[in-house]
Amino acid sequence: MAAGVRAADGGRVACAQEETHQEEAAEAEVESVTDEPDPTRSRRWVLHLDMDAFFASVEQLTRPTLRGRPVLVGGLGGRGVVAGCSYEARVFGARSAMPMHQARRMVGGAAVVLPPRGAVYSVVSKSVFDALRVRMPILEQLSMDEAFGEPQELAGATAAEVWQFCEELRALVREQTGLVSSIGAGNGKQIAKIASGLAKPDGVRVVSPAEQTDLLASLPVRKLWGIGPVAEGKLRKLGIETIGGFAAMPESEAASILGNSVGTGLHRLAQGIDDRAVAERAEAKQVSAETTFAVDLITIGSLRTAVDSIAASAIERLRKDGRAARTVILKLKKSDMSVITRSVTLPYATGEPAALVAAAQRSVIDPEELGPIRLVGVGLGGLSTVRQGSLFPELDSGTPASSANAEPAAEHEAEEVHDRPVWHPGIDVTHPDFGHGWVQGAGHGVVTVRFETRSTGPGPARTFPADDPQLARADAVDSLQ
Repeated sequence: MAAGVRAADGGRVACAQEETHQEEAAEAEVESVTDEPDPTRSRRWVLHLDMDAFFASVEQLTRPTLRGRPVLVGGLGGRGVVAGCSYEARVFGARSAMPMHQARRMVGGAAVVLPPRGAVYSVVSKSVFDALRVRMPILEQLSMDEAFGEPQELAGATAAEVWQFCEELRALVREQTGLVSSIGAGNGKQIAKIASGLAKPDGVRVVSPAEQTDLLASLPVRKLWGIGPVAEGKLRKLGIETIGGFAAMPESEAASILGNSVGTGLHRLAQGIDDRAVAERAEAKQVSAETTFAVDLITIGSLRTAVDSIAASAIERLRKDGRAARTVILKLKKSDMSVITRSVTLPYATGEPAALVAAAQRSVIDPEELGPIRLVGVGLGGLSTVRQGSLFPELDSGTPASSANAEPAAEHEAEEVHDRPVWHPGIDVTHPDFGHGWVQGAGHGVVTVRFETRSTGPGPARTFPADDPQLARADAVDSLQ
């Protein structure tokens, strides 16, 4: 009997041991699956935040009547350019840096055209980046509305974790400013910037290491940061139209086509190799642009056309930098490779395109005297931080565009003509009975004002005599109340 009990007990023990072994094997199998590397993880994550249609969005935020309407921000005169436009305007084909007359024609009668209010944009920009630094202490700010960050807490994170972090950042920005933003994330600056473009408008796009190669391969080569129209043209002649096609080229061939340092660097970016650090930017002492021509310039007309175009590129970089320039440098490289530089120093720092282009043109030398020219460059120096409004004074208050010594028109002001104020659309005003508002239209001795701010919702419009003593110029920043 005892022997039978012992045998039964032994059987139960054996069964229990077998069950334990099975459980351990199952746990080991789960662990082995769990230990497999997650293809969406990355050792580093770089984020690129870009405020959506920043200038126009600030206008729509502080002037609620404009929400949902096609807004163009920029110069109002014949030579004015678009500094920013709302997504409602982009539907018609309007874009930043486009001539304003062209954008207005595209949008039609529904377009709302406003002069830039740099002081307001600067305040909002500071609020955006102050909010971001709560979660990302180190930011590489590229302009008033975009920056890179590399949060240390995301090192080794999955794409899902990064997506959640980005959404929290966007919520923080929206809570702080009332504006929407888009964020791209990848394992380097290049892919993060591409991703933010794919995220627009008002979204997040996280590109994991597992999908990076396929994504890059399918994109047009122009999407590669650093490939401009000249480089694109050279690659297209060889049948290279995608980043993937460029990445498949031998590195030596890329270097021979685009130059040793530039070609090699761009080729690495095309392959998804981007280990550039995210760091606070030191202020540049100069911004510039230059172009080497396939055929030498031999006439004064062709040279002036080239200067116009290259100066426009340098001025666009100046605009993104958020500063103004006092010195304009023209660089001319002759066919014999000798270089001549000439500069003009203005009596003030400005970002006015007409004044800067005119200064560059004053330095032009006729190729018939100088000899054939193979490279033209325009540099803008003597940089200083000023009210951003003075970076767009193509607002044409009657100053001849060709006069490089003309005083820059800052934001439109109520000018006094024969002791009567002349109001321009877009000016911020205040009235003791109605509060803060902005000029919607003026002429024939009257001015129509829309009274509203960020917090009021769409406000009422009132019409006054142009010389009404109770109507006064207001600080544009008050519209953020």
